[in-house]
Amino acid sequence: MTKKDRAAHVQEMLSHDLGILAENPSAVISGMDEAGRGPLIGPVVAACVVMPLDQEPILWVDDSKKLSEMRREAVYEEIMEKALYVGVGQMDAREIDRVNILQATKQAMREAASKSPSSLFLIDAVRDLGLPGREIPIIHGDAVSYSIAAASIVAKVTRDRLLVALDEMYPMYGLKKNKGYGTKEHIEALKKYGPCPEHRRTFIGHFWPAG
Repeated sequence: MTKKDRAAHVQEMLSHDLGILAENPSAVISGMDEAGRGPLIGPVVAACVVMPLDQEPILWVDDSKKLSEMRREAVYEEIMEKALYVGVGQMDAREIDRVNILQATKQAMREAASKSPSSLFLIDAVRDLGLPGREIPIIHGDAVSYSIAAASIVAKVTRDRLLVALDEMYPMYGLKKNKGYGTKEHIEALKKYGPCPEHRRTFIGHFWPAG
């Protein structure tokens, strides 16, 4: 994607949010997304972000999965500098095992939004959070909404940093590289060494019968 195409795309995402704001002129809009629903290890992390919609958008804000790790880190720092509010919530592996990944994700999202000044929440796909304001779930919202895309980057970078820290504790699983997903390397390490305390037991039954 050229710089011109990138600028057009981010402007389109910003225009999406401005259109919702035009219909709700007194609202403060938060974008919400999560990272880590699919991996075998570590927490699920949610972010709630209020971006200034009346300013020039950050050029590289987009679905976090479309950005390189280096780019995500740089954009994360810019978001943290410019955002009006950033909240992060997380639920660990034990809570995921206890209540299931969907309910743990919702709880992480509620935690992330707990101090938000918003009255309107744009949420990537998840619905019925019970937040103190209007909730608008948007399928593939991180590719549509500027605010949700910003939240997706905050959630992804936060979780990836946690996995790098876990890699230092449990280097045998290759977490710095695979970020906890069920790669061949990760599964082979599980079979050889067994799970560590941060593995989600409900996710690893096919690879570790004791899970």
